[in-house]
Amino acid sequence: MALPVNADLVDSVRSRLPDGAHLAETADVFALLGDPGRLTLLVALLEGELCVRDLAAACGQGESAVSHQLRLLRAHQVVTVRRAGRMAYYRLADAHVRLLLDVALAHIGHAPATDHTGCASEISGGTS
Repeated sequence: MALPVNADLVDSVRSRLPDGAHLAETADVFALLGDPGRLTLLVALLEGELCVRDLAAACGQGESAVSHQLRLLRAHQVVTVRRAGRMAYYRLADAHVRLLLDVALAHIGHAPATDHTGCASEISGGTS
């Protein structure tokens, strides 16, 4: 391993790096987002809560495939479910998931970034 140019800075960075388990979990979430079918479902859920049938219809996918993908997303706490009788309604798990999708879509130029009250300055490390 090469000797650092700025040992104090390297030590500071190392002290703030997440542990291996957290990095692996983060990589799993990004892997989930790397599938175009799952990403389509998540972008559709930016509009709000949807049942499996409506989500399948909106995204042009089969209900069985959508249910399978939603199980994976739910297992990784990317979406949550609300049950009403026999119906299951899915939504994004929290504002962090919404922020991740908003930033990704803005990055590729398909949607304007949503104002997340200071998150842009936190991400860029400065003021926006």
